[in-house]
Amino acid sequence: MDGTPPRTDLSGLDKPEWTRRVMARAEMEGAADRLGRSHFAAFLKSGSTLLVTFETVQGMRGLTESAQPLGWNLAQRQGWSHLLLACDGDTWFRAPEVYGYFDQLIDEGFFDEFDNVVFYGAGPCGYAAAAFSVAAPGSTVVAIQPQATLDPRVTEWDDRFTHMRRTDFTDRFGFAPDMIDGAARAFVIYDPAEPLDAMHAALFTRPNVTKFRMPYMGEALQSHLLFMKRLFPLIQAAAEDRLTDRFFAGLFRARRNHLPYLRRLLTRLEAHDRSGLIEVLCRHVTARYTAPRFARRLRALRQSEE
Repeated sequence: MDGTPPRTDLSGLDKPEWTRRVMARAEMEGAADRLGRSHFAAFLKSGSTLLVTFETVQGMRGLTESAQPLGWNLAQRQGWSHLLLACDGDTWFRAPEVYGYFDQLIDEGFFDEFDNVVFYGAGPCGYAAAAFSVAAPGSTVVAIQPQATLDPRVTEWDDRFTHMRRTDFTDRFGFAPDMIDGAARAFVIYDPAEPLDAMHAALFTRPNVTKFRMPYMGEALQSHLLFMKRLFPLIQAAAEDRLTDRFFAGLFRARRNHLPYLRRLLTRLEAHDRSGLIEVLCRHVTARYTAPRFARRLRALRQSEE
């Protein structure tokens, strides 16, 4: 490395250069390790709280304008240390190189250096956050729409990821709900109206698990939370042991001004022919936004009443 600080805005870079820049920053501020062909780790050392995020390269490059790892922004803002586990594509981090990396961290007492450790991920990365949290007993886990396992003997009802059925989910760090037994607390966030996500969430029922429901938000809860500016406050509250039912309910009130949620709610009300509630919803939305679908529905309701 030439010692020049890597730029923080990583947008517009091709994937190899993007990866090089992320790892270059980590090498300057902590450590970086390639973990086989599909994974790498990047550690930025700072404060006594460690945020461990599991993220896909595609997600990092597409979710924010700066194309940074999600954990960078939050960790820097809070003065936390950050360990990024990255995968190229959805791998569920099922790779011997990843297992070996966590073995090394455990042997070195890496997690013992921090007062507080938080594991975070969404979807396949939520599975990994839960599964690898066993490496840091007493940690906090925040998992959005996690899968419990893709072992077909357990979750043959999940037909979304059939291409992963040859992948072994029975060996080390395998069944995620068992791996969180050593966590101080774990939070599982899902939409109960998404049956497969709800079935996975049911497998995480444990004494140390709190489940938060985001009904009618669909299949991309992480993206919705980012758009509503609620993801970082959620993780921060979990790290500071402030994430209660009441706190989450307050965060989730932001959905009232979130058009994707309002559209889904309208569809739900129409399916149940709840004309009174539809009118209330449409009046609420059209008073705040230019929303042609809601305006048309409101006009139709008023014409039917004449």
